[in-house]
This record gives sequence, C-alpha cells and structure tokens, in this order.
Amino acid sequence: MVVVAAIDGEDGSKRVLEEGWKLAERFEEPLHAVFVYEGSSHKALINKSLDVDDSMSPDEVEALAARLVTEASDGITDASEAIGRTGDPAKEIIEHANDVDASYVVVGGRSRSPVGKALFGSVTQSVLLDADCPVLAVMNEA
Repeated sequence: MVVVAAIDGEDGSKRVLEEGWKLAERFEEPLHAVFVYEGSSHKALINKSLDVDDSMSPDEVEALAARLVTEASDGITDASEAIGRTGDPAKEIIEHANDVDASYVVVGGRSRSPVGKALFGSVTQSVLLDADCPVLAVMNEA
C-alpha cells in the first residue's frame, strides 16, 4: 500500500507533503507525491505561476512534478516518489490512488465561500467524496 499526497505547486504543498510523510512513516509505506497538470484556461493563473503552458508533454509534466516535489519536500523527506499526471486533478488523484491501492490520500484545502464552491467546484471536495480510501484534508493556515 501507498500514501498519496496530492500537491499543486502552491504554498500548501509543503504541509500536504509533511502530513503525507508522517502517515507514510507511521505505517511504513511509500509516499507518492502526485502533481496533476491541468491545461484548461481556468487554471491559467496557477500555470503561469509555475511558468508552464498548455502544450506540456508527459515527460515535461513528470519533470515539473519532480521539481515541485523537490521544492516542497525540502527539510521533510527525500524518500517520496514524484508522480506527474495530466487531466482533471480530482479524477487523476483518485485514479492514481486506486492504481497503487493507497491506504490514504492527503490533499490540501482552502476556505471558500459557498458561491465559490458552487461556481468552481473543489478538487478537495471531489477527492473527499469519491476516494475509496481515507482522505486527510490539510487546510491552509489563515
């Protein structure tokens, strides 16, 4: 079994990896740090902050995932495996968790208004509702 930590390259990624590493150590399981690249236009701001564009190859996504995991895991662990995927983040996180028979999934979250949730959806919410294993949501500090 595996602990899956879903990162997005934002500030909360370090906390997600830290909590994922705690679970992995506790249960003596490997840690997979999953980054899902979504090329859609509503993610353009995140993609710009990561200095990427909509034409990334799978190899480039893997390299970006490895870079983000290295940056986020500084001072936490170097024993995680970086996984880069492309597509809908919630779907890809859950699919990877199912593929590796994850014991836990760790995701980040942020407080949003009810209107914001209704209009934009939530990767964290989708993973919480649809994952077949326990999910730990690590909320951003205010």
